[in-house]
Amino acid sequence: MTEPGVTAAMIRRIRNAWGLLRIGQLVARFSTCPICGPTLLVKLARDSVSVRCARCRASGIHMSIVQVIQGLYPDLSALAVYEMSSRGPLFEYLNGRAGRLTCSEYFDDVAPGQSKGGVQCQDVERLTFSDASFDICTSTEVFEHVPDDEAGSREIRRVLKPGGRFVFTVPLSGSPVTLKRAEIVDGEMLHLLPPEYHGDAIRGQGRVLVYRDYGLDIVVRLRLCGFADATIVDVDDARWWGLGQRVIVAEA
Repeated sequence: MTEPGVTAAMIRRIRNAWGLLRIGQLVARFSTCPICGPTLLVKLARDSVSVRCARCRASGIHMSIVQVIQGLYPDLSALAVYEMSSRGPLFEYLNGRAGRLTCSEYFDDVAPGQSKGGVQCQDVERLTFSDASFDICTSTEVFEHVPDDEAGSREIRRVLKPGGRFVFTVPLSGSPVTLKRAEIVDGEMLHLLPPEYHGDAIRGQGRVLVYRDYGLDIVVRLRLCGFADATIVDVDDARWWGLGQRVIVAEA
């Protein structure tokens, strides 16, 4: 039995936070979140996922990408935005500010363009949107899980308007070259390195395969997929203990 008012979502958040906690590294400070303003920031461990805003639950990753978006687009009210999730702090930030926000999730059992629970399914390798539909596309920690990321990058480029931007994060190793961990060959999964898995809100922890460890050549890979330019942006993350995430900006 749980206490009245305690929801399953609250219990899940507590469990997730406990899993991130490293005793001896817990620190809190009053600061400013780029998403929700004055707040209490908490560091559970020394990585960007483990830095959290107590008000909006944003991680260092969310705060980093929003900081970059704010620098590029002080006003989103006239812009069409596509975000590759239907929940979370980045979605909430965009939902209150974008002129038109389109969101989606990837469901294994739903055809692209169809909906499940009121949320549209999209496969980034074969988006159902028309050409030049959006001014901005955003995602956090998605493309390392896309089997054919080149196809996905070309699709994002296709649905962006001329001059539009793809603003996103992936784990960057710091290596000059991207390292392939797994690939699908003739319909069969081939693991080139020991399998590594991440989690998401739909499939749970440790259920989403990592296909590659991105290196600094990600900007070259994006240009080869049709983007006019691509850069890696270092954020000002001193407020959250220097534990932000570098953000990739690719221009159509």
